[in-house]
Parts: sequence; C-alpha cells; structure tokens
Amino acid sequence: MRTSAILRVSEKPVRLSGGAPSASLASSSGESRPQDRCTFVNSQESHTRLEEERAQMSKICVAGFAVSLDGFSAGVEQSLSDPLGKRGTEIFQWFFHTWTFCSMHGQEGGSAGDIDDEFAHRAMDNFGAFILGRNMFSPVRGPWLDDSWKGWWGDNPPYHAPTFVLTHHEREPLVMEGGTTFYFVTGGIGEALERAKQAAGHKDVKIGGGVSTVRQYLKAGLIDSLHLASVPVLLGQGEPLFEGLDLRALGFSVTNRKASEYATHLTLEKV
Repeated sequence: MRTSAILRVSEKPVRLSGGAPSASLASSSGESRPQDRCTFVNSQESHTRLEEERAQMSKICVAGFAVSLDGFSAGVEQSLSDPLGKRGTEIFQWFFHTWTFCSMHGQEGGSAGDIDDEFAHRAMDNFGAFILGRNMFSPVRGPWLDDSWKGWWGDNPPYHAPTFVLTHHEREPLVMEGGTTFYFVTGGIGEALERAKQAAGHKDVKIGGGVSTVRQYLKAGLIDSLHLASVPVLLGQGEPLFEGLDLRALGFSVTNRKASEYATHLTLEKV
C-alpha cells in the first residue's frame, strides 16, 4: 500500500492503490471519517515502529554449526586428544581451511572471501555475548578440582566478549586475554540467557554449543536463527542434533542456501 494512499485527506473515499474503498476507512454513506483515517494512520505507524524495533533487537543465534549427513554434530568419546569427539574434525573441514579460522589461531594463510570463509566470518561477527555448555568449555566432569583448566583455546580465546558457561558446579569468573571473561552459571539455560542478553546490549547472543546445549535452547523455543553447515560425511555415531525435534513446528524455515566444495550452508530463521 502506498503511503500517499494512506495519508491523503480528502472528502472522497480513501482508496487503496488500484482497489475499492477500504471498509475500515469508509462510513455507511461511502465517505471516510477523518477520525477513522487518523486511527488507521496511527495504527500503521505503530506497526512500522514495532517492526523497526524488532529488527533492532538482539537475536539468539546458532552459527557455524556443522552437521553430518546422518545428523551428528559431534563424535563420540570427547577427550583431550579429541575435543570434538572421535572423527568430529571431519565435519569441520569447511571451517579449518578458511582465513577466518587461521587468523583466529594466529596463523597466516587460509582461503579468504569464498563461501566457507564468508560463513565462518559471520559465525563470529556481531555477537556481544556467548553461551557454552560445560563440555564445550572442558572435558572435565563433576566438581571443579581447581582453576587450572582455562578452556581449549589458550590464553586468548576467540570470543572476545562475555562468555557464559553452563555448569552444575560453582566457579569464580575467569578473565582471559582479548576481552573474554568466562562466567560459570549454575541456574540453567534461562539464567544464562538473561545474563548474556544484558551483557550483549544491542548485539546478538550466540549459543556456541555443544550439541546438548543447542538442543536445550531449541526445545525451549529460544533460538531465532540457525546457520548449519551440512557436510558430505557419514559419522555413523555421535551426538545427534535433531533427534526428537520438529524444526518446522518450532517455526523455522530455510531462508538461504549456499554450497561450497566442503559444505552446504543453510540458514534457518523463524518467519
């Protein structure tokens, strides 16, 4: 509907472009009342403002999350030698060759500007806070024996923002180089999300994994956007991402698809 068709004040019935007089704008005599037109305009303006506010609101996202053809996003038996589980690295080959990955780890080279690098960059861009599961942060189970474990990433983790770790066991915040501080949250996914949203401000919040954490937020209906890298690998066993989940019933549709040599990148959003 053209703006001029809404805003024009006339003694004649207000018409939508190319159509008949709007019933909501016309009286029984066929003439639109000024107060009706004002109400309609105010309603449209309020709707526009609401849409703009929604667009500016931070989103809760999963990004850069790989999934095998048989539906696994991590291998079995995570350990110090296999942070992603056995054969887990096979589903992240799309990421390892990119300039984004290399630069995150202080390395030179990597493919720059291709499809994989584009999505790798998006997977770490414009996030004001991160949420990780305990297993994503550490292979250690149970109570923290001490504060010696500081993550898989060395002294300068790739997050550079407040990062909230879900755990059942209390631990003091861990300040790292580069702007990352790990906060250990014992109150569940809701508390972690509220704290992350406050920390992120106008930026988005990323649910960084692992698989169990992403599934919990999906089940709770708290995720707005998913970027999945579907890779041509059969793991055979591992941690299933979608088992028991109905993404369509949760409101998701595929809004973008791009393929590279290594993966098909799918963007799913609530529309």
